[in-house]
Amino acid sequence: MNSRFRVLRWVAVSLGVIFAGAQLFRPSLPTPPVAAELQAPPEVKEILRNSCYNCHSNETKLSWFDWPVPAYWLVAHDVKSARARLNFSEIGKLPVAAQRAALYESVNMIQLGAMPLAPYQKLHPQSGVTPAQLDTLRNYLSLSDPPQKTPDAEVQKANAEYEAWLHAGSSAQNVADAPNGMAFLPDYKNWKTISSTERFDNHSVREILGNDIAVRAIAENRINPWPDGTAFAKVAWHLEYDDTGTARTGAFYQVEFMIRDSHKYASTKGWGWARWRGMDLKPYGRNASFTDECVVCHLPVAKNDYVYTVPLEGQQ
Repeated sequence: MNSRFRVLRWVAVSLGVIFAGAQLFRPSLPTPPVAAELQAPPEVKEILRNSCYNCHSNETKLSWFDWPVPAYWLVAHDVKSARARLNFSEIGKLPVAAQRAALYESVNMIQLGAMPLAPYQKLHPQSGVTPAQLDTLRNYLSLSDPPQKTPDAEVQKANAEYEAWLHAGSSAQNVADAPNGMAFLPDYKNWKTISSTERFDNHSVREILGNDIAVRAIAENRINPWPDGTAFAKVAWHLEYDDTGTARTGAFYQVEFMIRDSHKYASTKGWGWARWRGMDLKPYGRNASFTDECVVCHLPVAKNDYVYTVPLEGQQ
């Protein structure tokens, strides 16, 4: 009995020494000054401060249970990753449209239940966003002046762009590959419409097209997971308005692709991602790591094989 007690005591002492020693190895988690905070009404900032700032700002305030290692290691990693994705202490450096787009994505994550992260919210229950608070955020993004008639010159320019887009040939020899090596798919304009969405925050509309494999998968109800070879194109246009405030597609904005290949794109959840902006089809992203943005954005719909699109036909 004494021998067993000595062994247990030795183990306890050893674990205590290891735990104490581990406290000396603490990665830096700086809290630099707020450089350019989001400019928004007090009620909006208060919601974001309570639910988002601890990870997504330079104003991180750790709880007592966040300080001991190894918990601190996890917290420091998560905060650094969160700040790199979205930092409300620096978001003011971006153009207003980019700020609203970032906030729109945040609100989308909240209403899908992806943010705040479930483990974090269990330990920090005050971070939860109530339905009323979510309405406040959505209403703020929706607030804008009544739609004004688009100037005739802009309408004519948008029409000319649309005709050029519609009748452009299938050659993609002058379109550069995306930073991750994905090639542009010029034939997407011949794919079938799967669904459409509207961005209420920036007055744009998106049409989602699917290739033959995607269309066949919908008809056969094989969309979770989608079969390899499935490809989607999300085409975005700015909206323009006539005298009555009726909206129609305006200037071309961008086209995004999702291509299913469970082996080739295993590191990005089985999907290849790419985006080209403007009529000159400039590839988006400085390097291949831009796909991290795509993956993070689609994580809330992981149970749907990372696809937001609800097909107009063959709905579940």
